[in-house]
Parts: sequence; structure tokens; C-alpha cells
Amino acid sequence: MGRKRMLRKNKTLIFKYFLNLINGALLVLGLLLMGFGAWLLLDRNNFFTALDENNHLIVYISRILIGTGSATVLLCLLGYLGIHNEIRWLLILYAVLLMWAFGVQVVLSALIFTKKEEVHQIWHDKIDSVISEYGSKDLPEDIPKWMILNALQKTLQCCGQKNYTDWMQNKSKENSEQVPCSCTNSTLRKWLCDETLNATYLEGCENKINTWYHTNALTLIGINFGLLASEVLQFSLTISFFRHIRNRIYAEK
Repeated sequence: MGRKRMLRKNKTLIFKYFLNLINGALLVLGLLLMGFGAWLLLDRNNFFTALDENNHLIVYISRILIGTGSATVLLCLLGYLGIHNEIRWLLILYAVLLMWAFGVQVVLSALIFTKKEEVHQIWHDKIDSVISEYGSKDLPEDIPKWMILNALQKTLQCCGQKNYTDWMQNKSKENSEQVPCSCTNSTLRKWLCDETLNATYLEGCENKINTWYHTNALTLIGINFGLLASEVLQFSLTISFFRHIRNRIYAEK
């Protein structure tokens, strides 16, 4: 009898260990989502905010991220209480909410995939607008956009959207040969520079960004499926733990 009780106790500890391990990983994810959402909402100097003049899209995305992150954190806290104190009704609630989170994640992933071309078109149009008005003395309120575009071009060593010829549409140039100093290896701190072609980055930023995206696409897909698999595994473990507690209680009566 004592041996069976010891085996049940050990099984309970093993269940709790793995449940808390996966629960902790989900908690970290929730905090990261909240942090990223808050950064998008509060940081006025990121490129996404600069492109979205009215902030409608950014606010919408930020609220989704903060809401999803907050719900995940709350879910993990409920799960911890249910697991640690072996509260059966809380474990059932935890399992149901896990499946809800799974469904929401699948829907959001599908939404992001279907809206990809629309977002790309918005990005394309906004970049063209920023390039056209870059350096204008009549638009000092747009300086943060230009500074962020400078940082992007300098970091990725790219110029314009398709290539350096995109800057021919700029309205503030003194002559047709000028390009942003960030498009060159120049260290001058001004908007536009007269540099030779061999000192200018020829490749467009869109190509650089697309290359980065395609390089990391498989990694992002893998992480997403990993999260979905973790939620399914956690659901299965929670249900098994619930049954184990119920059977243990019946056996000890």
C-alpha cells in the first residue's frame, strides 16, 4: 500500500514538473507579446509607426499583441494555481482556455497570411511617399520618418525601395545626382549628398528586406508550429493530470 502511494506521489511530481515547464515557456511568450505590443504603441521612433501616419494600423496591432499577451499571462497564472494546488475545476478551465488560445493563434496566423499582400502594398506606397518628400524644409514634422529611413538604408547598406534610381522622384534635391547621405559610405550629417555612383549603395531596401524575410521564414513557421504543439501537449498533460488526481483521490478513500 505504501509503495503504491509513493508511486502515485512520484507520478504527481513528474506531472507537475512538465506542466510547470511548458507553462513557464508560455508565460515568457505572453510577456514578450505584451512588451512588443507596448513598444509599438509607445515608441514614436520605430519605422512601423513612422509609416502609419494616423496610427490606426499600429494601434490595432498593438492592442491585439497586448491583449493576447495579457490573456496568455493570466492563463499561465491560472494554470500555475491549478497545477500547484491540484484544483480540478481550475485545471479544466485551464485546459479549455488553452484550446481557446490555440484557436485564436490559428485564426491570427491565417489572417496575417491572407493580409500579407495588402500590408506589402501599404509598405510600398508609404515608402514612395517618404522618398518623394524626404528633406523638404516645409515638412519638419516628417523628420523622424527620414531619420528612420536613413538608419534602415545605412544598416542594410541599401538605397531606395527598388534601387537608388527611386530617389530621382525626390522633390528636395538640388540636382539629379544627389542621393541621401545614408545611401553612401559618407559620414556627413546632412540629408542629401553629391556622391559618385561607385560610393552609392545600388541595391534597393525592398530586396534586402525580402531576402531577410525569406531566409527567416522557415524559422518563424517552425516557432509558430512549436507554440501550437506546446499548447496541444499542455492540454493533453493537463487532462491526464486531472484524471490522475481524480483516480488518486478515489484510491485514497
